[in-house]
Amino acid sequence: MDVNDKIDEIADLVESARSVPMSASCMLNRGQLLDLLDELRDLLPEDVKRAELLLRDREAVVQEGREEAIRIVERGRAERERLVMTSDVVREARDEAAKIVGDAENEARDRRQELDDYCDAKLASFEVTLHKTLAAVDRGRERLRDPHGFGRLREEQDDDER
Repeated sequence: MDVNDKIDEIADLVESARSVPMSASCMLNRGQLLDLLDELRDLLPEDVKRAELLLRDREAVVQEGREEAIRIVERGRAERERLVMTSDVVREARDEAAKIVGDAENEARDRRQELDDYCDAKLASFEVTLHKTLAAVDRGRERLRDPHGFGRLREEQDDDER
């Protein structure tokens, strides 16, 4: 189960909670909600580890691209040496080697950009989830601190949603 599933479970618990008559408040099983929040807290480090693994994978792919670029350059040099026989062949070999190096550099740059974009998107998604979770925790803690302020907090939430 991931963080989003756990947040959905908490939301379902709140949505299905019994309403307090004549109020916008509801009654929740404190133990059940605290257990779910503990489970959520345990899941967050796993998502952070997954994000770190994505970053490490990105570096490995970039390194692989660099190594491939070096191999391509070496193949280009070997080919150039073979073609040194005549000036036209030499010129063509230099042009081809430059093209191969340029293509390899472009491909490595493109791969790095794709990986950066992918990692950034995953981290942004994780950040949004984390902010939502923290906001829900803050609201819950606020409710626990001010037992007479349930209606006021609900009005503030309604204002925030507008």
